[in-house]
Amino acid sequence: MKLAILSRAPGCYSTRRLQEAAADRGHEVDVLDTLKFAIEVEQEGPDLYYASKPVDTYDAVIPRIGASITHFGTAVVRQFEQMDVYTPVSSHGIANSRDKLRALQILSRHEIGLPHTAFVRRKQDVLPAIERVGGAPVIIKLLEGTQGVGVILADSVKIAEAIIETLQSTKQNVLIQKFVGESSGRDIRAFVVGDRVVAAMRRVAQGGDFRSNVHRGGLAEAVELEPAYRDTALRSAQILGLKVAGVDMLEGSEGPQVMEVNSSPGLEGIETATKLDIAGAIMDYVAGQVSFPDLDVRQRLSVSASYGVAELHLGENSVLAGKSIQDSGLRDRDIVVLTLHRGHTVVPNPRGTRALEVDDRLLCFGKLDAMRDLVPARRRRKRPKTKPLDTAIGTDEDES
Repeated sequence: MKLAILSRAPGCYSTRRLQEAAADRGHEVDVLDTLKFAIEVEQEGPDLYYASKPVDTYDAVIPRIGASITHFGTAVVRQFEQMDVYTPVSSHGIANSRDKLRALQILSRHEIGLPHTAFVRRKQDVLPAIERVGGAPVIIKLLEGTQGVGVILADSVKIAEAIIETLQSTKQNVLIQKFVGESSGRDIRAFVVGDRVVAAMRRVAQGGDFRSNVHRGGLAEAVELEPAYRDTALRSAQILGLKVAGVDMLEGSEGPQVMEVNSSPGLEGIETATKLDIAGAIMDYVAGQVSFPDLDVRQRLSVSASYGVAELHLGENSVLAGKSIQDSGLRDRDIVVLTLHRGHTVVPNPRGTRALEVDDRLLCFGKLDAMRDLVPARRRRKRPKTKPLDTAIGTDEDES
């Protein structure tokens, strides 16, 4: 296998370990500076240049994209994807995970445990948002902070207001997040490779700091994950589009609470704590997947006129519930069931004899007109009654 590692720090621990693991397994490996690429797009197809020379053909690419070059880095990874080069860390996965709000928004519709989080821009919305997430103490986070930088614990509402106002005055986007007191000063990092958690560690803050990041002096110890934590880590990485990821979770009273999903997780802390060859696990997984580059299903299938991909949710009144797939009449309508989602279980390419149940979700490919007739009307969310808001007439200071 010929492999490229995208990294601006060839001497850092993670890059060196990946390079060593590849060489130990007989793979040809190059470490390439992400910023030295040039992207070419034309009618003949996508192309890449490195240091002004055409890029060699690679079987796989492993991105180590830093936060400061997210936009350009994801563009380079996307170009490799368009050239059918396999990557365990997709471009949309990097984009999804790098923006904390975007990641939480995506995870929130999949019943993943999350700390209650709010995002506001207007000064008058700050106090109501703090109240909704549970009041002080409250966590304030920069939208794109890393390694614990830009994470602040505000002990009172007044302090929280002052911090948020100061950050917003410097054009910083901030999140307001519930403080999970029972997990203060510690968290779980689960390292996902493919369809399994290959290692996990508990990080514990030192010196009274509530942030447990190893980069901030936190201590790490290997831990055996309970099934709920393992399942949450796997599902979070998969939902965001990452086959290699570090999933950070708080140990809440109601179970795992996902704080962040890292698309370029460091290897030093987890390998030191667990004594496991994580770099080797990544290489073994990548070697087994190079024949299956990631595909944008909607992009590839939508070129067929009047055909596409849709999700069908079987409600209480669904005519499909109670029937097997082969007896449902879907195939007669030119509709193929790709996957069946039942609760947290996903059944790929389900057999025709499988019976369908209420609340099943079917990912299907077929004629859009035929599927449109099976899509139920959207159900509106029921919200608790609240007092009417006072309205005020005024102008926003900043419309941008």
